[in-house]
Amino acid sequence: MKNILLCLLLLTLQHPVVLAQAKRPNIIFIFADDLGYGEIGCYGQQKIETPQIDKMAAAGLRFTRFYSGSTVCAPARTSLLTGMHTGHTLIRGNLPFAPEGQIPLPEKAKTFANYLQENGYATAAFGKWGLGFNQNSGDPNKHGFDRFYGYNCQSLAHDYYPPYLWDNHQKVELPNNGKDSVYSAALIHQQALQYIKAAGAEPFFMYLPYTLPHGDVIGPHDEWYSHYTNKFNETPLTGNKLKTRAHNAVPEPLPHAQFAAMISRLDQYVGEIIKAIADKGLAENTLIIFTSDNGPHRENGGDPEFFNSSGEFRGIKRDLYEGGIRVPYVAYWPGKIKPAVNHEPAALWDMYPTVLELAGIKNKVKTDGLSLVPVLLNKGKRKQHEYFYWEFHENNGRQAISWKNWKAIRLNVSTASPSPVELYDISTDPEEKNNLADQYPAIVNKLSGWMRKAHQYNPDWPLLFAEKQIAQ
Repeated sequence: MKNILLCLLLLTLQHPVVLAQAKRPNIIFIFADDLGYGEIGCYGQQKIETPQIDKMAAAGLRFTRFYSGSTVCAPARTSLLTGMHTGHTLIRGNLPFAPEGQIPLPEKAKTFANYLQENGYATAAFGKWGLGFNQNSGDPNKHGFDRFYGYNCQSLAHDYYPPYLWDNHQKVELPNNGKDSVYSAALIHQQALQYIKAAGAEPFFMYLPYTLPHGDVIGPHDEWYSHYTNKFNETPLTGNKLKTRAHNAVPEPLPHAQFAAMISRLDQYVGEIIKAIADKGLAENTLIIFTSDNGPHRENGGDPEFFNSSGEFRGIKRDLYEGGIRVPYVAYWPGKIKPAVNHEPAALWDMYPTVLELAGIKNKVKTDGLSLVPVLLNKGKRKQHEYFYWEFHENNGRQAISWKNWKAIRLNVSTASPSPVELYDISTDPEEKNNLADQYPAIVNKLSGWMRKAHQYNPDWPLLFAEKQIAQ
């Protein structure tokens, strides 16, 4: 017995890295799609029930001022995985790319998943990729993921009953005849649960970019749907009010009921992920994060006014007002994260250094992010950003910058006549109703200067009118 203990002691002294790696946490990042700040119960939602996420928030750390990387899908995902804000990201908008998918991440782009993979983590993603096809440089397998299951293409992901999904490079054909069609959200979620059940001894990172509750608002007429049809007593839509752009899909006549059901299904999936981790005996060594890629949508069944989807904030998806970019964010880790509410600002690009620090991996890449580990684990003060910056390449071009209590927004920046900079004090005016630009010209000049500094010219993503002329 003494000899065994001596051997174990020598192993500890000689191989501290092995023991340190054995304690590295599993990390699960749940990324809702177009879920608004106000669409979760713990963020004020009154009509939609989200008991699992509410319970997660009560036992974890809930952020009240967390920002996405963008106000639409692809740049938000790029911001997450590369740690850059949209003034620096390689992908800054949603553009289709033949033969399938969106404009791809170049192979040189190293995501934090690449580093996790290179340092002993098993990595997998289940849901919507949107950063390139699996046969070009945007292939998820080239950007740190051993396994990808779901949609490569955002356009196809509008359809919850698609003709196929992808399992790495294998096309998974699905029946799509109306009667026996497969509901993709449930199938993707089941694959994620199976991955947890089959997890081995090595730590893992699981990225869950679920498609819920993105439009189209279509789905099964299940118990959740029946629950909300009874609750809302909605008048069915008919004729040209029925809308869908999905392949071979039947438009939803009761979109309020179906939309609420979509979010409650997502909530149920979150609860099942937490339970699967607990059943596996991994709860105390697994960080689970829940957030969204941007504000709520109004597409083919979405109704942010009915649900008060942005909470008290102005704007929805495609806006750079708070409602378009401020999103729910909950971090849950039993025994490590104490129940609390955090009111300090943070952003999606902070996840890159956060994940690497938690995994014990030195960050060798310059990013715009700052680690959230001190906040998550309650270990002292976190270094603060000088400012937060966003740019958007649709709707004539938009820029926004946040500094302390100030928020500056400039519209129509890609036109010959950009709009004047708007200025809001979001500490006293979170709804961004009172433009204070005329009263504080010095603040406007300061933030305008930072807008110019934060935007890095990229010929693929010209933002300003002059840059568009150069790019052409």
